[in-house]
Amino acid sequence: MAQEMTLEELSLLAVQAGLKLTRDELRRILPGVHRSRIQVAELRDLMTDHLEPAGVFLAQKGQPR
Repeated sequence: MAQEMTLEELSLLAVQAGLKLTRDELRRILPGVHRSRIQVAELRDLMTDHLEPAGVFLAQKGQPR
């Protein structure tokens, strides 16, 4: 599960992204950021790197079907 981000970490990320957010704005968006990080972690758990993508390519000479 995703570790909860602190207000200070979010503030640093906002500055790096060029955002000028007040401490109150950061406090209000922090719960949504945490929910998003949990969702991304859940999706990453579902991904399997060892499986080939589902798709088939048949290169055959002759008439198209």
